[in-house]
Amino acid sequence: MNNYIQEYYDWILKNPKKVNKKIKIVYNKLNNDVKKPQEVSFFNELTEEQETHIYVFDIEKATRPIEFIEKFCKHSKGKWAGQSVKLELWEKAFIQSAFGFVDQDTGLRKYRKIALFVARKNGKSTLASGLGNYMLTSAGEGGAEVYSVASQKDQAKISWEEAKRMIKKSPALRQRVRTLINGLFYDQTESVFKALASSSDSLDGLNAFFVIADEIHAWKDKNLLDVMYDSMGAREEPMLAEFSTMGTIRECVFDSEYEYFEEIINTYDGKGTTVDETLLPIIYELDNAKEIEIEECWFKANPGLGTIKKIETLRSKVNTAKNNPRELTNLLCKDFNIRQNDQERWLTFDVINNEETYSDDDIYDTYAIGGVDLSSTTDLTCATLIIIKNGKKYIKQQYFIPTKKLVYKINDDKIPYDKWEKRGLITLCDGAKIDYSDITQWFLSIQQDLKINTLWIGYDPWNSQYWVEEMKKNGFEMIEVRQGAKTMSNPMKQLEADLMDKLVIYNNNPILKWCLLNTSVKRDENDNIRPMKGKKQRARIDGAVSLIIAYCVLYEKYMDYMTFVEE
Repeated sequence: MNNYIQEYYDWILKNPKKVNKKIKIVYNKLNNDVKKPQEVSFFNELTEEQETHIYVFDIEKATRPIEFIEKFCKHSKGKWAGQSVKLELWEKAFIQSAFGFVDQDTGLRKYRKIALFVARKNGKSTLASGLGNYMLTSAGEGGAEVYSVASQKDQAKISWEEAKRMIKKSPALRQRVRTLINGLFYDQTESVFKALASSSDSLDGLNAFFVIADEIHAWKDKNLLDVMYDSMGAREEPMLAEFSTMGTIRECVFDSEYEYFEEIINTYDGKGTTVDETLLPIIYELDNAKEIEIEECWFKANPGLGTIKKIETLRSKVNTAKNNPRELTNLLCKDFNIRQNDQERWLTFDVINNEETYSDDDIYDTYAIGGVDLSSTTDLTCATLIIIKNGKKYIKQQYFIPTKKLVYKINDDKIPYDKWEKRGLITLCDGAKIDYSDITQWFLSIQQDLKINTLWIGYDPWNSQYWVEEMKKNGFEMIEVRQGAKTMSNPMKQLEADLMDKLVIYNNNPILKWCLLNTSVKRDENDNIRPMKGKKQRARIDGAVSLIIAYCVLYEKYMDYMTFVEE
């Protein structure tokens, strides 16, 4: 039997320009794990004790799903309709990685969760459907429950419908699996394969064996993912498989999953501390948007390019998109797997995203310019500091939410405010409204603990009179900044330029990133701009406005500020 993990890793080493950093790191680890079985520690929630397991690579178990798909599954559409599915090397390596690592003593699979993020038209649905049929009929599980799930029933049925068509095209499967309108039934083991959506009434009481979480980039509520993962608890060898392209819905389910996977991969590379040996993350994407200009790099997001996906079609799309920004956004997202925000926004995700971080020691004993967006007394409020050092602008922010509004906002906005609060990014104000004195105390604590002297603080005069007086009494110099194109246009354009040049270091703050992505602009006839909310009124922009207000002060006081910095 072939070791496709090693074959694929050898191919990666020979074709480094066609593979992104994440794939190189993951398959380097997997190849090493094949050669040298790893001892892994897990916390057993039932016994509340640490357990140590050694996982070995079982090539027979690793290869069974591949043999099943290529022997029994048929293409149902296009030029290959009716022909047997022939998996490519990268697909075989993915399957062997997911199914081949088992406990040395029990023989049970290592990975309970796998993820394949890849650009569209690379055979994702065919692969997911083939695995679904394997887990339904041939994984040795009695009473297997296989589900394809998505936020909408139509999306959930894509992989399920493809699996159904595969069965109908295959004489061997057609004789053994009943294909009904409400499910696929394998009577020999009393197993079932169904499509479910978040609106389904039957989510409770499931005993899932294999779950296909389809196109999670479109999911807005993590509850469905949590429910399906928890439903696997009674199975010995369950698996949840996430299949998705990138999307435009930011700071929801997809970003949470993607960033967790990224932390895991960073740990593989010795640059992180997050360990999760039950998870296999495989992410095909460009390393940066500029690689769209380099045809050889297109394979980084499209491992099936030239075989499954036509390179001529993609080449035509790229040429068209060069003169059409709206087409470019969609192309980067769907064909090159680079996260984007939707097209009405001010800035693209690639412009905003900056994962560079700093410590408080890096900004200790410096000078700052502040900006505050007070919002309403019951809403999200943000305070911002800008510190210029070594030609870069370091951003420190704090957000404020009333304690009694927290649960409502989590449920209503579908945003993880509670997780951000635990990370120290949000201050909870007692009661049902924001206590503006908490903002004053934050500025004072920064001054005392970090020796940061905030020279000027910008604010919108709306509803801020009493707080401004309090700040003045504590020695801060306050500058009024009215929110309009005349005041904000040039500072916003400067901020955009700085973000493009990666000069704005905001510690990869997810709240600021989310707010910037939510920000739209209104232009006047002279191309002056001002910030505004987009169509989704619950998508907050307070962090972006606070930063823009600070930039307005910086724009006005730049020369004066630099005299302090250069002293």
